[in-house]
Amino acid sequence: MKITIDAMGGDHAPKAQVAGAIAAARAFKDLSITLVGDKEQIMEHLGDRYPKTIDVLHAEEVILSTDAPTKAVRRKKDSSMVQTVRQVKEGGADACISAGNTGALMTAGLLHVGRIEGVSRPALAPMLPTLDGEGFLLLDVGANIEAKAEHLLQYALMGHVYMEEVKKKKAPKVGLLNVGAEEGKGNELTKQAYDLLDQAPIDFYGNIEARDLLDGACDIVVCDGFAGNVLLKSIEGTAGTLFSLLKQELTSSVKNKMAAGMLKPSFSTIKEKMSYSHYGGAGLFGLNAPVIKAHGSSDHTAIYHAVRQARQMVVEDVATTIRENVSNWDNVDNSIT
Repeated sequence: MKITIDAMGGDHAPKAQVAGAIAAARAFKDLSITLVGDKEQIMEHLGDRYPKTIDVLHAEEVILSTDAPTKAVRRKKDSSMVQTVRQVKEGGADACISAGNTGALMTAGLLHVGRIEGVSRPALAPMLPTLDGEGFLLLDVGANIEAKAEHLLQYALMGHVYMEEVKKKKAPKVGLLNVGAEEGKGNELTKQAYDLLDQAPIDFYGNIEARDLLDGACDIVVCDGFAGNVLLKSIEGTAGTLFSLLKQELTSSVKNKMAAGMLKPSFSTIKEKMSYSHYGGAGLFGLNAPVIKAHGSSDHTAIYHAVRQARQMVVEDVATTIRENVSNWDNVDNSIT
């Protein structure tokens, strides 16, 4: 299995990408990983004793976070991100990963990997933790800042296919992120989406508020990319702040330090469950092959888990599973545009 990584995308590139790739290559013996980017910079971090299943593809250009996505992809055709995605198109890789510009990755994915026929807009879909350990799938967290009700319906259908066919979750519950649980709440988008989801061949839970998500009430939650991105970063920020406060309190006295020492394994387990670095990344559901968007501030642990996720999506053949089920969407009331 071959996976390409944009080694120059993200806040800690290429150091984090190199370290994450090395860890993944040692953990998964069936992987061949290509790091795409400035070869000189990459080799500084690879050193001489890196796994021989890691290769480097030189790219001089980099798409910056401040670049306009469409212009950057078209003008910087030899950038690390575009070459990373293009390897999938050309058969040099089964999946690809980037922690760079989200809009540019979306554009490159659409241009080079292609959208599954019948899917209007792909969605960024991470798995997020819940108290019961099962987690839930959130679509969309930023691929499409603006969305129509029909798009949210497609997100729900793709999520349903993934959870039922790939994760083997029987009758997964689909929730609509909203400001209130009652029917009729929200703006025009959520009201229209509610009607479509209520008639779709899924187990529709109804509206769900953000405060109830981590309790595991739903297996799949759909929303527009703006709300999803705000929600994702709110969860990450809250978790980070909570653990900072705990650290301050537990190191404030000798007595607290002794208690913290005894509870350290438990705190570590909780932190791991809540840390974005262990999510892996967000897969772009709706493309013809796995394209993974890693967090912009990904460290080596986050890159490692992004590789793990990409590998899992290839093994589970997620793109093919969604593609094979798209034909059934024609039977859904309220035609999808």
